[in-house]
Amino acid sequence: MKIAALETFLVPPRWLFLRIATDEGVTGWGEPVVEGRAETVRAAVHELSDHLIGQDPLRIEHHWQVLTKGGFYRGGPVLSSAVAGIDQALWDIAGKVHGVPVHHLLGGPVRDRARVYGWIGGDSPTDVAEQARAQVEAGFTAVKMNGAARLRHIDTPARTREIVDRVAAVREVLGDDRDVAVDFHGRMSTAMSRRLLPLLEPLQPLFVEEPVLPEHSRDLRRVVESSSVPIAVGERLFSRWDFRDVLASGIAVAQPDVSHAGGISEVRRIAALAETYDVAMAPHCPLGPIALAASLQIAFATPNFLIQEQSLGIHYNRGADLLDHLLDPTPFRFVDGYAARPTGPGLGIDIDEDAVRRAAETGHRWRNPVWHHEDGAFAEW
Repeated sequence: MKIAALETFLVPPRWLFLRIATDEGVTGWGEPVVEGRAETVRAAVHELSDHLIGQDPLRIEHHWQVLTKGGFYRGGPVLSSAVAGIDQALWDIAGKVHGVPVHHLLGGPVRDRARVYGWIGGDSPTDVAEQARAQVEAGFTAVKMNGAARLRHIDTPARTREIVDRVAAVREVLGDDRDVAVDFHGRMSTAMSRRLLPLLEPLQPLFVEEPVLPEHSRDLRRVVESSSVPIAVGERLFSRWDFRDVLASGIAVAQPDVSHAGGISEVRRIAALAETYDVAMAPHCPLGPIALAASLQIAFATPNFLIQEQSLGIHYNRGADLLDHLLDPTPFRFVDGYAARPTGPGLGIDIDEDAVRRAAETGHRWRNPVWHHEDGAFAEW
């Protein structure tokens, strides 16, 4: 069996899908994308295809090594995301060839179901409380919320209290038997993190995500040591080498993204490395169905898995949602806040190719917002 062709599809709202075809009719799907840079990653995929056409798709590790190291200039989110989608598709093919789910090829399942969480939006305590209540009614046992909008390097006591009040409103709805995670998107400085995190301790968040930017990872130990709140980072780290020093800083949760961090092959290795530091895995995944399917395959084969992000109903998915490109939505029917172990071959989902091709006729040009402070200076989104 040989790789015959690679096709990419810009799929609204902000996704990029990849289809790898073989000369024996077996196809695999992947999701290689950097949100807001989909066309750039698409070009990288097609550049990398020169190494793949005519090759055996089952030599997954060999292809990973060549694609990541075969160029003199290595690394970065564009290359690692392009490789990630290719890697997902090759694992999908391998599972279909052998007639088993990918997690079976990774050593078999270590659990029967995987906990997932839902996203909530809203600006005021009332807004977030209402959305948290809706997720509880939908059966979720955990939610994630934005911690704050734009923040100054050191913001006012009023802004600090506003953040705490919003989290408190969600905690009141959830009670003590459910969890809330708080995502700061790298919007806080180290100083602001050290001020705020101790105030969140009584609310016991499951974790606080990206309190500081990844370029300030060297300061994570000071952030970690400032409070007992578990710290989670990793959506903007793209390899086990990126995680090496971060894991040693004392974080509680690693969040590699299977569509950014080199695919199933590399996220699996990051998970094993994280385990040696007593760090749990909560993979980042606000993307489409292929990325989620790949993430869940890892979840079922990973001992230190904690919880999985998923994008059903997320605010980004305007005009299209997670289930719109599946022939059968059953794999993503969550019961009591858990995903059942997938049993289908490969990634465990059947992509509606006709729906994907129709969506790609429209395509997208999604860009993340660009924020500014009141004085006109750039602000982190």
